[in-house]
Amino acid sequence: MDSVEDFFESSLSLEETQKKKGYEEGYNHGLVAGKEEGRQVGLKHGFEVGEELGFYRGCVDVWKSAICVDPTRFSTRVQKGIGQMEELIEKYPVMDPENETVQEIMEALRLKFRVIRAALSVKLEYDGYPKPKVIEF
Repeated sequence: MDSVEDFFESSLSLEETQKKKGYEEGYNHGLVAGKEEGRQVGLKHGFEVGEELGFYRGCVDVWKSAICVDPTRFSTRVQKGIGQMEELIEKYPVMDPENETVQEIMEALRLKFRVIRAALSVKLEYDGYPKPKVIEF
């Protein structure tokens, strides 16, 4: 009778041992895969943020060039808004993505852009990186 019980006990402990081993292997694989996946997501998100900041920087540069050519081109309110946009762009913590102000600054930048765009009656919009077109049949 003891040999039968020992047989079942060893079978049960084998199952438990294999479950533990599988869990540890899966956990270790998840650590490696998770780091790589996190890196890829971070690169993609960083690119998107940089692209949007670059778009706003380009708009500010064009508007400032227009002001240099004709200082009366835009109202003082619009000029002030352009200056505030420039300050927000320079204040954005590009090298510190974990800074808690990144969302706050980006939202303020988007709002300023919409206000200036409306004041200039310009149909200018940031659409982001072009998405692949889906062809339907």
